[in-house]
Amino acid sequence: MTAKPFKYINKTIWANGNRYYVDGKSKLVPTSVFKRASVEQIAELLVEYKEQNSYSFFEQTVKKFIKANSERLQYIFTESTQFIRDTSKAYPDENIVVSFSGGKDSTVTADLTRRALSNPSLVHIFGDTTLEFPSTLEYVKRFRENNPKAIFKTAKNKEQDFYKVCEDIGPPARMLRWCCYMFKTGPITRVLNNIYRNMDILTFYGIRKSESVNRSKYNRVEFAIKEGKNGNEIVNDKIKIQNQTVASPIFMWKDIDIWLYILGEGIDFNDAYRLGYDRVGCWCCPNNNERAQFLSQIYMPEQSERWRKFLIDFSIKIGKPDPEVYVDSGKWKARQGGNGIAAAEDVKIKYTNCTTEENAKIYKLNRPFDDNFLSLLTPFGRLAKELGRKLINETIILDIKTNVPILSVQPFLQDGFDYAVKIKTMNVAKHDDLQRMVSYQVKKFNACRKCLKCESLCRFGAISIIDDEYCINGNKCKRCRMCVTAKYLEGGCMMDKYLRTKERI
Repeated sequence: MTAKPFKYINKTIWANGNRYYVDGKSKLVPTSVFKRASVEQIAELLVEYKEQNSYSFFEQTVKKFIKANSERLQYIFTESTQFIRDTSKAYPDENIVVSFSGGKDSTVTADLTRRALSNPSLVHIFGDTTLEFPSTLEYVKRFRENNPKAIFKTAKNKEQDFYKVCEDIGPPARMLRWCCYMFKTGPITRVLNNIYRNMDILTFYGIRKSESVNRSKYNRVEFAIKEGKNGNEIVNDKIKIQNQTVASPIFMWKDIDIWLYILGEGIDFNDAYRLGYDRVGCWCCPNNNERAQFLSQIYMPEQSERWRKFLIDFSIKIGKPDPEVYVDSGKWKARQGGNGIAAAEDVKIKYTNCTTEENAKIYKLNRPFDDNFLSLLTPFGRLAKELGRKLINETIILDIKTNVPILSVQPFLQDGFDYAVKIKTMNVAKHDDLQRMVSYQVKKFNACRKCLKCESLCRFGAISIIDDEYCINGNKCKRCRMCVTAKYLEGGCMMDKYLRTKERI
């Protein structure tokens, strides 16, 4: 890109973001270089000189690197494996899971865990987001072949198409990464629930403190339930999948430690790192840096061009004046909310106050009232259709502890609303609080895009998506009301976060 072929073949090259280390000396490559460089020319040169390329000098240097840091390697191995053994004492081996992404950190975590517990048959969960690097899928295949005794499960959302969801609610952005729940956390939750149901499990995963400011706030071990300020038990909102304790053996490791372990122990790893990527996840992630995007244009030209074309078409749809600049400058990554997106209307709660009854609101629905809507009110209590007035198709909801009616629900005809429901609160001290939680469920009914966040949130496996419908199993629901609490679901529904718009005055 900035030098003749093989100029650096007898030098050690390490990459970190847009900074390279050439024989230990830092060299910053400005992002403007990536924009000026010819992707086609570099791709042709890589093919032309492929057979002459060699890792021989690098491997010689690696031997020196390993020898010079042998004590460090021994220390991090001993400390981490002891941590794994200590943390896993309370769990049978069959309840221990390794989270495997195909990246370097999870590769090291998997190796450490198997060695620490002397168990090659541990459960490994791989979340195939459908946006993996080709080299990641190739590495996962090799990993399975090299570890035939491991119980290897792949979690994949086969019901959703990434591009179709992007068309509907917009592409993911740095602060709006809906894809993580829909294509990774949600499918993994389903696999874990299928294997373990309501059992407590311990998951070892490859999170490191130095990776980001957000991750530096984590603890090395995070329990699903932790003690609150008043000694009461509260749900740990740092854990995306409930009923599990998560622990990271490599929490304090630096990047250099990861490579010291991989190279020092001769562990196979994802070839994407050999191509120059410094992180491996979804190839089109908005968190990828300029160099990663540049590399994808070289090694994944068709996918990259399709993604760029989609982003430009989307930018035109939402009214950006210069869509190509908006996309190529990376401004699309900072997009917030649902401005210009038709789906944004679905998260807006539209209602009128009933003029004939106190504490009653008439909510607009975007489709007919049905039993599925009633299912969404399960967290508030027991649904008792038999107690409602049959003439108006009323359903009464009883408080689960006192058996006292707290909600009256009925389909309703309202001017200006194609479909509507009337909901009245009763026998409660704070009517507004209950109506606010009810409104969250109205929002889910109107806006659910099967993001699977709610499935992951429920500790009791009561929430599921069945035949494209959001359903709550009344027999499993414990009425903890986490799914209707803003602390756990901002705005009551994740779609609110992704599609919220600012009202223009």
